[in-house]
Amino acid sequence: MTDEAPAEGRILTLRQGPLAEIVLDRPKKLNGFTPEMMRSLTAAIDAAEKDATIRVILLRANGNNFTAGLDLPKISEAWRRGESIYPEGMIDVWDLCPPYRTTPLVMAAKGICFTVGVELSLSADIVIAADDCRFGQMEVKRGIMAAGGATVRMVERAGWGNAMRYLLTGDEWDAQTALRFGFVQEITPASEVDERARVLALQIAEGSAPLAVAATRRNARTAMEQGSAAAVAQFDEIRSVLRQSEDAAEGVRSFIEKRAPQFTGR
Repeated sequence: MTDEAPAEGRILTLRQGPLAEIVLDRPKKLNGFTPEMMRSLTAAIDAAEKDATIRVILLRANGNNFTAGLDLPKISEAWRRGESIYPEGMIDVWDLCPPYRTTPLVMAAKGICFTVGVELSLSADIVIAADDCRFGQMEVKRGIMAAGGATVRMVERAGWGNAMRYLLTGDEWDAQTALRFGFVQEITPASEVDERARVLALQIAEGSAPLAVAATRRNARTAMEQGSAAAVAQFDEIRSVLRQSEDAAEGVRSFIEKRAPQFTGR
């Protein structure tokens, strides 16, 4: 970006067709989250979720680091004043409580990715990590607890012992460990991480049928929250609805005609 981010930081939203890029922009402070940045991030994701023309969200950061976490002095001031750092009536940025995000979110993690950065990555659908990425959930060292989903999602993916190894010590872990635990899905050189995440996000936005993507995410979430039997019980209804869609017909036509599909979300 050519203009410098304000001292309080900001969240930028850039459009590339059906892709919304949401960018953390406070690089001189390692993209540490101020109250205003957290409110703006929530508002940006909420706006993307409500825009029917946006099919995928890419979450990334300017500079060499994703985020050092919360700017605790500034956040603590807001807490002392009794202020919420989350706007009311908007989507839950952690995707833990209704209304849930339905738009797929791809995240590019690089450099330092601490605390809220880890929890944002755990809330994403797909995470591409730079090979230099350092992760850490250090709340216990500050006398607080990770309350954005780490205590739930790290245990789900890595198992109790592996999660507690880092949650209870506040120690860092590297990109290879994150990949082994299922916290990230790919590792790429740091110079390529944003572009790799963008390419993958555009692949979904432009090459996958929106109705099928939404149905897939909903059904997978049902399996996670209610068990596999509940998800399987939905199969017949989902298949029936999708087979009657214009996108399903377009998918068959494009296959026969050996061309890229032009999905409309209908």
